[in-house]
Amino acid sequence: MTIPYPHIPPDILHLGPLRIRWYGVMYVVGYALGYQIIKRRVARGMVRLTRSELDGLIGYLVIGMLVGARLMYAVVYEPGHFLGDPLELFAIWHGGLSFHGALIGIAVAAIRFVQVHGVEFWRLADTLAMAGTPGLFFGRLGNFINGELYGRVTRVPWAMVFPSDPQQVPRHPSELYEAVAEGLLLFLVLLAFERRATAERWYRPGLVTGAFLCGYGTFRFLLEFTRQPDPQLSFVLGPFSMGQLLSAAMVTAGVAVLLARVRRPPEEARLAATPGVATSTLDARLEESA
Repeated sequence: MTIPYPHIPPDILHLGPLRIRWYGVMYVVGYALGYQIIKRRVARGMVRLTRSELDGLIGYLVIGMLVGARLMYAVVYEPGHFLGDPLELFAIWHGGLSFHGALIGIAVAAIRFVQVHGVEFWRLADTLAMAGTPGLFFGRLGNFINGELYGRVTRVPWAMVFPSDPQQVPRHPSELYEAVAEGLLLFLVLLAFERRATAERWYRPGLVTGAFLCGYGTFRFLLEFTRQPDPQLSFVLGPFSMGQLLSAAMVTAGVAVLLARVRRPPEEARLAATPGVATSTLDARLEESA
Protein backbone atom coordinates (compact mmCIF):
# COMPACT_ATOMS: atom_id res chain seq x y z
CA MET A 1 0.00 0.00 0.00
CA THR A 2 1.15 3.53 -0.75
CA ILE A 3 -0.25 7.03 -0.61
CA PRO A 4 -0.22 8.77 -4.00
CA TYR A 5 2.42 11.47 -4.18
CA PRO A 6 0.61 14.82 -4.63
CA HIS A 7 2.18 15.94 -7.89
CA ILE A 8 2.35 19.66 -7.13
CA PRO A 9 3.89 21.63 -10.01
CA PRO A 10 7.13 23.21 -8.73
CA ASP A 11 6.26 26.51 -10.43
CA ILE A 12 3.46 28.66 -9.06
CA LEU A 13 3.88 31.04 -11.98
CA HIS A 14 5.97 30.70 -15.13
CA LEU A 15 5.82 33.55 -17.62
CA GLY A 16 8.82 33.63 -19.93
CA PRO A 17 11.93 34.26 -17.84
CA LEU A 18 9.81 34.90 -14.74
CA ARG A 19 9.47 31.82 -12.55
CA ILE A 20 7.98 31.77 -9.06
CA ARG A 21 8.60 28.40 -7.45
CA TRP A 22 6.99 26.81 -4.43
CA TYR A 23 10.43 26.04 -3.02
CA GLY A 24 11.43 29.68 -2.90
CA VAL A 25 8.03 30.77 -1.59
CA MET A 26 8.31 28.24 1.27
CA TYR A 27 11.58 29.79 2.38
CA VAL A 28 10.19 33.31 2.09
CA VAL A 29 7.27 32.34 4.35
CA GLY A 30 9.66 30.75 6.84
CA TYR A 31 11.89 33.82 6.90
CA ALA A 32 8.91 36.16 7.27
CA LEU A 33 7.66 34.24 10.30
CA GLY A 34 11.16 34.14 11.75
CA TYR A 35 11.43 37.91 11.33
CA GLN A 36 8.18 38.35 13.24
CA ILE A 37 9.53 36.18 16.06
CA ILE A 38 12.63 38.38 16.27
CA LYS A 39 10.53 41.55 16.36
CA ARG A 40 8.34 40.10 19.07
CA ARG A 41 11.33 39.22 21.22
CA VAL A 42 12.79 42.69 20.70
CA ALA A 43 9.52 44.20 21.91
CA ARG A 44 9.56 41.95 24.98
CA GLY A 45 13.11 42.93 25.86
CA MET A 46 14.58 39.50 25.18
CA VAL A 47 17.25 41.03 22.97
CA ARG A 48 18.15 44.68 22.51
CA LEU A 49 18.08 45.74 18.87
CA THR A 50 17.17 49.02 17.24
CA ARG A 51 15.18 48.98 14.03
CA SER A 52 18.26 49.78 11.95
CA GLU A 53 20.23 47.05 13.72
CA LEU A 54 17.45 44.56 13.10
CA ASP A 55 17.42 45.38 9.39
CA GLY A 56 21.21 45.08 9.27
CA LEU A 57 21.10 41.76 11.10
CA ILE A 58 19.02 40.20 8.33
CA GLY A 59 21.72 41.06 5.79
CA TYR A 60 24.42 39.51 7.96
CA LEU A 61 22.39 36.34 8.40
CA VAL A 62 21.48 35.89 4.73
CA ILE A 63 25.10 36.25 3.62
CA GLY A 64 26.40 34.00 6.39
CA MET A 65 23.78 31.35 5.69
CA LEU A 66 24.38 31.19 1.93
CA VAL A 67 28.17 31.22 2.16
CA GLY A 68 28.28 28.64 4.96
CA ALA A 69 25.71 26.34 3.35
CA ARG A 70 27.42 26.37 -0.06
CA LEU A 71 30.97 25.97 1.24
CA MET A 72 30.04 23.09 3.54
CA TYR A 73 28.24 21.30 0.73
CA ALA A 74 31.18 21.80 -1.64
CA VAL A 75 33.82 20.66 0.86
CA VAL A 76 31.93 17.76 2.48
CA TYR A 77 29.49 16.43 -0.09
CA GLU A 78 30.95 17.03 -3.58
CA PRO A 79 34.56 18.29 -3.38
CA GLY A 80 35.59 16.71 -6.69
CA HIS A 81 32.75 18.36 -8.60
CA PHE A 82 33.60 21.87 -7.39
CA LEU A 83 37.35 21.41 -7.82
CA GLY A 84 36.70 20.51 -11.44
CA ASP A 85 34.45 23.54 -11.97
CA PRO A 86 35.12 26.24 -9.31
CA LEU A 87 32.64 28.67 -10.88
CA GLU A 88 29.86 26.20 -10.07
CA LEU A 89 30.35 27.24 -6.44
CA PHE A 90 28.45 30.45 -7.21
CA ALA A 91 25.56 28.72 -9.02
CA ILE A 92 23.44 28.18 -5.93
CA TRP A 93 20.30 27.99 -8.08
CA HIS A 94 21.54 24.55 -9.18
CA GLY A 95 21.03 23.30 -5.64
CA GLY A 96 23.54 21.96 -3.16
CA LEU A 97 23.23 23.59 0.26
CA SER A 98 24.07 22.12 3.66
CA PHE A 99 22.00 22.99 6.74
CA HIS A 100 24.93 22.33 9.05
CA GLY A 101 27.07 24.67 6.95
CA ALA A 102 24.30 27.28 7.02
CA LEU A 103 24.25 27.05 10.82
CA ILE A 104 28.01 27.62 11.02
CA GLY A 105 27.72 30.55 8.61
CA ILE A 106 24.92 32.10 10.67
CA ALA A 107 26.98 31.69 13.86
CA VAL A 108 29.97 33.44 12.28
CA ALA A 109 27.72 36.21 10.94
CA ALA A 110 26.11 36.67 14.38
CA ILE A 111 29.53 36.90 16.06
CA ARG A 112 30.59 39.55 13.59
CA PHE A 113 27.32 41.44 14.06
CA VAL A 114 27.82 41.42 17.83
CA GLN A 115 31.37 42.74 17.45
CA VAL A 116 30.17 45.64 15.31
CA HIS A 117 26.99 46.56 17.20
CA GLY A 118 27.74 45.52 20.77
CA VAL A 119 24.67 43.29 21.15
CA GLU A 120 24.75 40.54 23.78
CA PHE A 121 25.65 37.40 21.87
CA TRP A 122 23.78 34.72 23.83
CA ARG A 123 20.52 36.64 23.89
CA LEU A 124 20.81 37.12 20.15
CA ALA A 125 21.66 33.44 19.68
CA ASP A 126 18.59 32.37 21.68
CA THR A 127 16.42 34.60 19.52
CA LEU A 128 17.88 33.21 16.30
CA ALA A 129 17.35 29.65 17.55
CA MET A 130 13.66 30.32 18.07
CA ALA A 131 13.31 32.28 14.82
CA GLY A 132 14.99 29.61 12.73
CA THR A 133 12.38 26.90 13.28
CA PRO A 134 9.74 28.22 10.81
CA GLY A 135 12.39 28.17 8.09
CA LEU A 136 13.14 24.54 8.90
CA PHE A 137 9.45 23.64 8.70
CA PHE A 138 8.67 25.38 5.44
CA GLY A 139 12.03 24.51 3.89
CA ARG A 140 11.30 20.79 4.31
CA LEU A 141 7.87 21.33 2.80
CA GLY A 142 9.66 22.85 -0.16
CA ASN A 143 11.86 19.75 -0.42
CA PHE A 144 8.72 17.60 -0.43
CA ILE A 145 7.06 19.62 -3.18
CA ASN A 146 10.26 19.31 -5.23
CA GLY A 147 10.25 15.54 -4.63
CA GLU A 148 13.84 15.67 -3.35
CA LEU A 149 15.64 14.37 -0.26
CA TYR A 150 13.13 11.56 -0.03
CA GLY A 151 13.37 8.60 2.31
CA ARG A 152 14.53 5.02 2.19
CA VAL A 153 12.57 2.13 0.77
CA THR A 154 9.83 1.03 3.16
CA ARG A 155 6.61 -0.93 3.44
CA VAL A 156 4.80 1.44 5.81
CA PRO A 157 1.23 2.16 4.62
CA TRP A 158 1.95 5.88 4.18
CA ALA A 159 4.89 5.30 1.83
CA MET A 160 5.04 7.24 -1.43
CA VAL A 161 6.59 6.77 -4.84
CA PHE A 162 8.48 9.96 -5.70
CA PRO A 163 8.57 10.96 -9.37
CA SER A 164 12.31 11.77 -9.24
CA ASP A 165 13.18 8.35 -7.81
CA PRO A 166 14.88 6.32 -10.55
CA GLN A 167 13.84 3.06 -8.88
CA GLN A 168 10.16 4.09 -8.52
CA VAL A 169 9.67 2.19 -5.27
CA PRO A 170 7.70 3.12 -2.11
CA ARG A 171 9.74 5.32 0.21
CA HIS A 172 9.40 7.19 3.49
CA PRO A 173 8.19 10.80 3.02
CA SER A 174 11.11 11.80 5.25
CA GLU A 175 10.80 15.47 4.29
CA LEU A 176 7.47 15.57 6.12
CA TYR A 177 8.93 13.80 9.14
CA GLU A 178 11.66 16.42 9.33
CA ALA A 179 9.28 19.33 8.78
CA VAL A 180 7.17 18.28 11.77
CA ALA A 181 10.04 17.30 14.07
CA GLU A 182 12.74 19.87 13.24
CA GLY A 183 10.34 22.74 12.61
CA LEU A 184 7.08 22.50 14.52
CA LEU A 185 7.94 20.14 17.38
CA LEU A 186 11.34 21.73 18.03
CA PHE A 187 9.76 25.19 18.22
CA LEU A 188 7.18 23.99 20.78
CA VAL A 189 9.89 22.29 22.85
CA LEU A 190 12.08 25.40 22.86
CA LEU A 191 9.12 27.62 23.72
CA ALA A 192 8.07 25.42 26.64
CA PHE A 193 11.69 25.14 27.82
CA GLU A 194 12.24 28.89 27.79
CA ARG A 195 8.93 29.68 29.49
CA ARG A 196 9.57 27.19 32.27
CA ALA A 197 13.11 28.49 32.79
CA THR A 198 11.76 32.02 32.95
CA ALA A 199 8.87 31.20 35.29
CA GLU A 200 11.11 29.24 37.67
CA ARG A 201 13.85 31.89 37.47
CA TRP A 202 16.69 29.66 36.29
CA TYR A 203 16.92 31.08 32.79
CA ARG A 204 20.37 31.97 31.51
CA PRO A 205 21.01 33.44 28.05
CA GLY A 206 22.34 30.66 25.87
CA LEU A 207 20.25 27.84 27.30
CA VAL A 208 17.79 28.01 24.41
CA THR A 209 20.70 27.90 21.96
CA GLY A 210 22.09 24.78 23.61
CA ALA A 211 18.64 23.19 23.64
CA PHE A 212 18.21 23.99 19.95
CA LEU A 213 21.52 22.35 19.04
CA CYS A 214 20.69 19.25 21.07
CA GLY A 215 17.10 19.08 19.87
CA TYR A 216 17.74 19.55 16.18
CA GLY A 217 20.78 17.28 16.23
CA THR A 218 18.83 14.50 17.97
CA PHE A 219 15.79 14.76 15.69
CA ARG A 220 17.94 14.87 12.57
CA PHE A 221 20.14 11.96 13.70
CA LEU A 222 17.14 9.72 14.34
CA LEU A 223 15.21 10.71 11.22
CA GLU A 224 18.24 10.11 9.02
CA PHE A 225 17.52 6.40 9.51
CA THR A 226 14.44 6.95 7.32
CA ARG A 227 16.13 9.25 4.78
CA GLN A 228 17.96 8.05 1.69
CA PRO A 229 21.68 8.92 2.07
CA ASP A 230 23.25 11.26 -0.46
CA PRO A 231 24.11 9.12 -3.49
CA GLN A 232 27.63 10.53 -3.86
CA LEU A 233 28.50 9.59 -0.26
CA SER A 234 26.08 6.87 0.82
CA PHE A 235 27.06 5.68 4.32
CA VAL A 236 30.31 7.15 5.61
CA LEU A 237 30.81 5.33 8.92
CA GLY A 238 29.16 1.95 9.29
CA PRO A 239 25.36 2.45 9.15
CA PHE A 240 25.64 6.23 9.62
CA SER A 241 25.34 8.94 6.98
CA MET A 242 27.23 12.22 6.80
CA GLY A 243 24.11 14.01 8.06
CA GLN A 244 24.15 11.82 11.17
CA LEU A 245 27.81 12.48 11.88
CA LEU A 246 27.31 16.23 11.56
CA SER A 247 24.18 16.03 13.73
CA ALA A 248 26.08 14.09 16.40
CA ALA A 249 28.69 16.86 16.42
CA MET A 250 25.85 19.34 16.76
CA VAL A 251 24.48 17.53 19.83
CA THR A 252 27.97 17.53 21.37
CA ALA A 253 28.23 21.27 20.80
CA GLY A 254 24.79 21.76 22.32
CA VAL A 255 25.71 19.84 25.48
CA ALA A 256 28.87 21.93 25.81
CA VAL A 257 26.85 25.15 25.51
CA LEU A 258 24.31 23.98 28.10
CA LEU A 259 27.01 22.98 30.58
CA ALA A 260 28.85 26.26 30.11
CA ARG A 261 25.77 28.46 30.41
CA VAL A 262 24.13 26.63 33.31
CA ARG A 263 27.17 27.49 35.44
CA ARG A 264 26.39 31.17 35.00
CA PRO A 265 24.30 32.92 37.68
CA PRO A 266 20.59 32.65 36.76
CA GLU A 267 18.90 35.79 35.52
CA GLU A 268 15.32 36.48 34.66
CA ALA A 269 14.37 36.66 31.03
CA ARG A 270 12.90 40.07 30.35
CA LEU A 271 9.69 38.61 29.05
CA ALA A 272 6.30 40.24 29.38
CA ALA A 273 3.96 38.47 31.77
CA THR A 274 1.22 38.27 29.18
CA PRO A 275 1.79 35.95 26.19
CA GLY A 276 0.64 38.48 23.59
CA VAL A 277 2.03 41.85 22.60
CA ALA A 278 -0.09 44.13 20.45
CA THR A 279 1.38 44.91 17.05
CA SER A 280 1.06 48.63 17.65
CA THR A 281 2.99 48.33 20.92
CA LEU A 282 5.66 46.24 19.22
CA ASP A 283 6.13 48.73 16.39
CA ALA A 284 6.13 51.63 18.86
CA ARG A 285 8.92 50.06 20.89
CA LEU A 286 10.96 49.41 17.77
CA GLU A 287 10.52 53.00 16.70
CA GLU A 288 11.47 54.20 20.18
CA SER A 289 14.61 52.06 20.22
CA ALA A 290 15.63 53.42 16.81
